[in-house]
Amino acid sequence: MKTSARTFLLSAAVALSCTLTLAALAQDNNKQPDPASAQPAPEPAAQTPPPTAPKDQPAAPPAAAPAPAAATPASAPAAEPKVETPAPPKLRRLDDPNAPVDSKSWHRTLRTHHHSTGNEVVHVGGDAMLEKGQTADAVVAVFGSATSDGEVSDSVVSIFGNTKVNGPVGDSAVAVGGNVKVNSKVADAVVAVFGNVELGPDAEVGDVVAVGGRVTRDPHAVVHGQVQNVTFIGALSDLGWLQNWITNCLLFFRPLAFAPGLMWAWWIAIGFLMFYALVALLFPRGVNKCVETLEQRPGYSILTALLTVLCAPIVTVLLAITGVGIAVIPFLAVGLFVASLFGKVVMLAWLGRKLAKLVGSDLPALAVLLGGIVLMLLYTVPVLGFILYKLTGWIGLGVVVYVLLQGMKREKTPVIPVPINPVTPAGDGSATPPPLGVPVAGAAVTAVPVFAVATLPRAGFWIRMAALLLDVILVGLLCSMLNGIFTFGSHVHIRSDLLPALAVYGAVMWKLKGSTVGGIVCGLKVVRLDDREIDWGTAIVRALGCFLSLVVLGLGFLWVVFDDQRQSWHDKIAGTTVVRVPKGVSLV
Repeated sequence: MKTSARTFLLSAAVALSCTLTLAALAQDNNKQPDPASAQPAPEPAAQTPPPTAPKDQPAAPPAAAPAPAAATPASAPAAEPKVETPAPPKLRRLDDPNAPVDSKSWHRTLRTHHHSTGNEVVHVGGDAMLEKGQTADAVVAVFGSATSDGEVSDSVVSIFGNTKVNGPVGDSAVAVGGNVKVNSKVADAVVAVFGNVELGPDAEVGDVVAVGGRVTRDPHAVVHGQVQNVTFIGALSDLGWLQNWITNCLLFFRPLAFAPGLMWAWWIAIGFLMFYALVALLFPRGVNKCVETLEQRPGYSILTALLTVLCAPIVTVLLAITGVGIAVIPFLAVGLFVASLFGKVVMLAWLGRKLAKLVGSDLPALAVLLGGIVLMLLYTVPVLGFILYKLTGWIGLGVVVYVLLQGMKREKTPVIPVPINPVTPAGDGSATPPPLGVPVAGAAVTAVPVFAVATLPRAGFWIRMAALLLDVILVGLLCSMLNGIFTFGSHVHIRSDLLPALAVYGAVMWKLKGSTVGGIVCGLKVVRLDDREIDWGTAIVRALGCFLSLVVLGLGFLWVVFDDQRQSWHDKIAGTTVVRVPKGVSLV
């Protein structure tokens, strides 16, 4: 984990300041020719064999004559010990801590004295700390601060937190979304992404990189590498405010909190509240209409909110595919944004309406202010704060969309069943028997009333879905016996030809009986709006229209909720609707 975590975190930090880091590396490479003086080092190393030559001379006395000739070159290098003296420390500095080191490679010496201890201090959602006298491979904190007072062989890293180093670090000290404070030796780089770097008097580091922050350096601090400081204009130059919000709000799943450094968040919330109150002051009738709709039809409002959230991306994609609809997408986005803002006003007015009545006022603006104060206090509750924030936004959007859809409809007229052949009692013998009744002497004539089916009460969404579910189960069982569509056992799957089977089943049943088995059980019947009988053409067109209603996440079926005639998309295509048959009327 040590290598992978270090590589991942450092690469992410370097990626944000890649241009400056590459420039720094290029400058370091350009300075590499400086140690060209080290190239003569191999020459003295090549001349070291002459001292070993005298060891071989006793074994070969006849070669004693050439030895003085070899001694004369040996005397020449003897005058160059001053050049050879720097070479041994460079070779021994890996083993000798007291040996002098150059400023560019000092961090390698520090690394060699740190050994893996096989343990890391890692905390997610909290602070990670290594106490003085302890050792660890790495100290990592995610959504928290990382503090090291002991000895770390690898890196000290914090994500959306601060990094504080008071002990030796064998690699780097990194903070993403926080500050880095170093007062000890760090072998490699000190990196702060959207944070500040502070070097204490005992700091001795390699490179220093600060992206979106400042670098503060004590005069006694030693930096062996380069200092790269990338700053931004405005609030991005110091993201301590964001760190405070993440630590005190985001980690507790709430938008607001009573904590230091979060006053900016409260001012933003208060600013939006003033804006919502102004909207309520300018459009009181619209706010009251939406609040009344939410109180009278909460189910439809919530269902509309769900459909709006689910279908908005699908509609956007469909508009983009058509090409021509691309011009509509910006207007759709602006419309949804404005509707969501107005929906927030509606939800605040709904929450503060009762409080406003307690003070003897029915002004929507006052209700919005009171409801906003209550909601902001609830925003500080962990978990519940985020839930309320999202729910009020979604439900408010659904209420506004539902009211707009209702406003685009014509005024709904009540539908009352009108009997075509009313029944007249004939107990006194003076009444004329109805044409469909059979009169019986001394008794009242009863006959089954005949109604205009198009004037019967329309079937709602849920009863139609219940009938459809029964039909799906029935068709599935029949197909499993005939064609093996279902495979019962360890694996259950539905073949794609179930939908065509349902379409054929529905078309046949609508033509022959005007209803399906599920519709018969639930007391439903498919009728034409012109009160004519359903023929084969109408049944087939309605069955094919079901595919269109289903292809867009079933939006055509859900359209029953919004239509005053309770028609789905396939009903509108075929000119039909679904009615509830009075009790006692047989559909078989």
